[in-house]
Amino acid sequence: MGIYATMLAQFRRDVAVTRAHAEALVTAAATHGFGYRAAQGRLFLGWTLALQGEAAAGVPLIAQGLAAHEAAGLKTFRPYGLALLAEAYGQAGQCEAGLEALAEALTQVDATEERSWEAELHRLKGVLLLQRPHPDVSQAEACFQHALDVARSQQAKALELRAALSLSRLWQQQGQGAAAHALLAPLYGWFTEGFDTVDLQDAKALLEVSSLTP
Repeated sequence: MGIYATMLAQFRRDVAVTRAHAEALVTAAATHGFGYRAAQGRLFLGWTLALQGEAAAGVPLIAQGLAAHEAAGLKTFRPYGLALLAEAYGQAGQCEAGLEALAEALTQVDATEERSWEAELHRLKGVLLLQRPHPDVSQAEACFQHALDVARSQQAKALELRAALSLSRLWQQQGQGAAAHALLAPLYGWFTEGFDTVDLQDAKALLEVSSLTP
């Protein structure tokens, strides 16, 4: 399987399919001597390990993949890769390391204008801020709102949904079920396919809960 099939599976947050593609990519790239593709495969493999409860094994793989990719002289892709690393750090309970990875990614975004994953970087920052021993709720909410604004400005509906889901989940936890429902329902209604994806399934579940909450 190729890099783009692997990326698509990760975009969909389909961990099992991403892992299968990543393993195949690593094997094929190693066989044919494409070192940078093998590095990318290891990066995705590390992300799947972290999401499957093996963050201690996944984080080094992602870091190795990023280092090999950079050593090959490839400048693109790094903010996206750092987002995967940050999420893996979060799964490992290392939120400060994750926040450092996101800070580097956002600096890279400003330097290169590679903004395709910018909304997700801000959303993940909010997620990690909530994972601190003393959660920074107000700052996390601001991150989710900024992620929402960026996604809207880019007309990136999938990332807009993901940001809205994080913000709605926070509001629901704060007893603001009506606000959560009002934000999420129109976005969920925009989609006409892809209802088997994790984000849309999570949105549906949250809408069902928020509709019962004042």
